[in-house]
Amino acid sequence: MYFKSIIDQDRSSVVICNLEHEIIYMNQAAAINYEKWGGEKLIGQSLLDCHNAQSVEKIKQVVEWFAVSKDHNLVYTFHNERQNKDVYMVALRDGDKLIGYYEKHEYRNPETMKLYDLE
Repeated sequence: MYFKSIIDQDRSSVVICNLEHEIIYMNQAAAINYEKWGGEKLIGQSLLDCHNAQSVEKIKQVVEWFAVSKDHNLVYTFHNERQNKDVYMVALRDGDKLIGYYEKHEYRNPETMKLYDLE
């Protein structure tokens, strides 16, 4: 429950896949971000169907690299200049066993929220 809440509260897209590349979860930010491609309806679909052939090959290479070592856990995959964000693939493990991966977006824009604004 706590871990799901952390992901759900993230303002950046988080898309979680199993080792068969099926989208098994996306937070609300991801559902909104990918709305024109189906949003939450993408859950249960193959992530590979959402990418071109070159990207599919890169995704498969990264997952193979994750499987080589429990220390292989993070790969920087893309910078979106227009949105000023970096995109990463992150390994998901149960102990040392690779069980999936997720796509994490990190925006580089300065925060506009006031410090400790509780109003």
